Amino acid sequence: MLCASFSALLVVWDDSMNQSNVKQIARQRILILYEQAKKVCKANPKLAMQYVVSARKIAMAAKTSLPIEFKRGTCKKCNSLFVQGVNCRVRIKQKREPHVVVTCLNCGNQTRILLKKKKEQKELEQDNYSNEAPC
Repeated sequence: MLCASFSALLVVWDDSMNQSNVKQIARQRILILYEQAKKVCKANPKLAMQYVVSARKIAMAAKTSLPIEFKRGTCKKCNSLFVQGVNCRVRIKQKREPHVVVTCLNCGNQTRILLKKKKEQKELEQDNYSNEAPC
């Protein structure tokens, strides 16, 4: 009986809220869970993993993307929170495109983060200056 009334309450609540409010609440809860996971990580890594899993589920349910800080600070395979030197290794590689490789020491998964070259940034700046009218 309690479950039926609770599900009916959820249906009414979902219909009355618009999509932007749901996404905003989801982002807030994701950030709260990420902060809690960072606080608890050293004392209780299993609990931190549960916080990360919950945050990922909230993001999927609300159809919103995770913040970049969250994506780069967690392992996509085992959901552990990265603590440099404890459960992850960070290396800079120069092959092909310069990139950072973060290796999870729990599961061995590698995450690559591309770095922009300085030449590309200078070219973009020069293009911006050439579009301006001379004084």
